[in-house]
Amino acid sequence: MIKCRKKILQNGLRVVVVEMPHLHCVEIAIYLKVGGRDDPGDKAGLSHFLEHMLFRGTREFPSNMELETAFEAIGGSVNATTDEESTCYFSRVHPSHVAEGLDLFASMLLHPTLKCIDIEKRIIAEEAMEDINEHGEETNPHNLASSLLWPGHPLGNPTIGYLDTIRCFTHEDLKNHLDCFYVPTNAVLALAGDIKAETAFAAAIKAFGKWSGNTPLPFLPTSSQQNRPQSVFIKDSDSQVHLLIAFRGFSRSDSRITALRLIRRILCGGGSSRLHLKLREELGIVYSVDASISAYEETGAFAIELSVLRENQALSIKEVLREIARLAKEPLPNNELARIKKGYIYDLEYGKDSAYEMQARYGWGELMGICRSIEEDRSEAEDVNAEAIRSAAASLFAPHNLNLVSVGPWKNAERIESLNILKWYMKEFSG
Repeated sequence: MIKCRKKILQNGLRVVVVEMPHLHCVEIAIYLKVGGRDDPGDKAGLSHFLEHMLFRGTREFPSNMELETAFEAIGGSVNATTDEESTCYFSRVHPSHVAEGLDLFASMLLHPTLKCIDIEKRIIAEEAMEDINEHGEETNPHNLASSLLWPGHPLGNPTIGYLDTIRCFTHEDLKNHLDCFYVPTNAVLALAGDIKAETAFAAAIKAFGKWSGNTPLPFLPTSSQQNRPQSVFIKDSDSQVHLLIAFRGFSRSDSRITALRLIRRILCGGGSSRLHLKLREELGIVYSVDASISAYEETGAFAIELSVLRENQALSIKEVLREIARLAKEPLPNNELARIKKGYIYDLEYGKDSAYEMQARYGWGELMGICRSIEEDRSEAEDVNAEAIRSAAASLFAPHNLNLVSVGPWKNAERIESLNILKWYMKEFSG
């Protein structure tokens, strides 16, 4: 029987424990509400860089080697990730070593040395170079789409930052960011697995009870609006054109989010999904097609991604837009909706077998104020009908929300043909 319990420590740190006694491990994660959108305007990538720097050593474990070895000694392998709105440090540990695991995370967050900045700059610069072509232009389709969706706002910057901002980070920048955002009221500690809640709470108090700091200032909301389709074409010497068709979407608290998750599965959810059947099985012009949802505090995006030969660029764009227009106009057949719902609900159930998924569901959910049980998500999905799908698709896929990114060896005639398809879509959608 899976149980979730929560305790707020005196310093404001929220501790969430998911008891899963049938497992043989414990997943530990600490979430902080700080990401790319919190980077100062001239310091894009600072949150991501700080995350990397916490692995460089602590007061108790002066080197990366000592820190990694300490985690390995308790069955762990520490990792971290930074996205637009959050940073997470996580590791699996043996149930008998949870207290030691929390002490290690506390050492990283409370006592980092922030040394070897220049070495880390070189490493992050190498990572950033993966998304830059020989002319110094950005080639990551998701980054390019973000710059169209949220121009002039931190959400429009790559989370990793730019080469010039990475070079300029200082010890003072890191310390200020740490002091501002790495505070207990801005964090959630999540544990899931073979652990008793009271044991976890006691260990959390011991490890993090002396953590202090002021609540950060609120983030800068987006203000950009879009009233027409937008596009960007970047030349790149690849064998394929990489396409991303992104629509300005819904915030994570929007009541249509569940319908949006089902729409993603309808279009790109597997071998029987509409775009897979059309583009791969019928036309044979893609190997795979995928869709992703980004849902932030006050905005969001829905993106469809695929790679094709340049001569198939226009055709693939038109077929994708034709399918999503059909979804916005025609009621979804009952048998298709039932099949999509069933697959979604089964995937929810599978989450009960994963300590990692449970800590993410309740930990990240608590951080963002949308903590929901599997049963709640299941009930909401069951209530979604064909009209809810059509209505959400009609709002999401309206032409003024459309953003097209093309990166690859396209030729000018193919670019013009693709732009003409966007004009066709405006007429097709409203017709």
